[in-house]
Amino acid sequence: MSNLITDTGVVFSRELRPMLRNPFTAVFSMVQPLVFLGLFAPLLPADLSLQWFVPGIVVMSCLFGTSMTGSNLLYEIQTGSHERMLVTPLRRPALLIGRALKEIVPVLGQAALIVALCLPFGFELHLAGALIGLVILSTFCLGLGALSYTLALAAKNQEWLFWTVQQTLLFPLLLLAGMLLPIDNGPGWLQGLSRANPLTYVVDAERALFSGSIASSETAWGAVAAVLVAAVGLAVGTRAMKRSD
Repeated sequence: MSNLITDTGVVFSRELRPMLRNPFTAVFSMVQPLVFLGLFAPLLPADLSLQWFVPGIVVMSCLFGTSMTGSNLLYEIQTGSHERMLVTPLRRPALLIGRALKEIVPVLGQAALIVALCLPFGFELHLAGALIGLVILSTFCLGLGALSYTLALAAKNQEWLFWTVQQTLLFPLLLLAGMLLPIDNGPGWLQGLSRANPLTYVVDAERALFSGSIASSETAWGAVAAVLVAAVGLAVGTRAMKRSD
């Protein structure tokens, strides 16, 4: 276990350094959430406020950024870099876990920037709840990043397949989670699909926590959903990485 932790730290550091030297990718992944925030927030109905909308945008930023990270692994596969990593003494689970952990760093930076931009416009920051919310969101990102890398391993040299699956799943997950509009008034089938979406519970938890409601059922269900996604993502991703050639 100590060797796995050490190897994971090596991979995490290797993946983080290029992002710190060239943060363009992390900044670029924020463009769409900021566009939604700038153009959609003024159209919110009177009963919805930034306190309700901003947590959804924070999760959206996580969803956009983390779901596309498998493209980095696709590039490494195409250039032969991944193959060279496979023949090193590093344990294969560490190759996935270290990469997935790296995805937490830009998520935290993006969340802090979005909140800072909204504070002058009336958004109230409840620090304790926000910090707990970021822990839950980071756990979810860990699983989502692992699933994105798994998809990249399955697609291998077929980059079009990765982007087709990623884009096909991205927006249904986003809309069914109620990030932009509440699902409560939708038809029964839509509410059923929303309840089957684990991202829905994460969004509800973030809204409760960013409003200062820590001890709530939404927080508990959001934490459970995030842990389940992380567990499934790491299990599937580790299995795929062990079989990688």
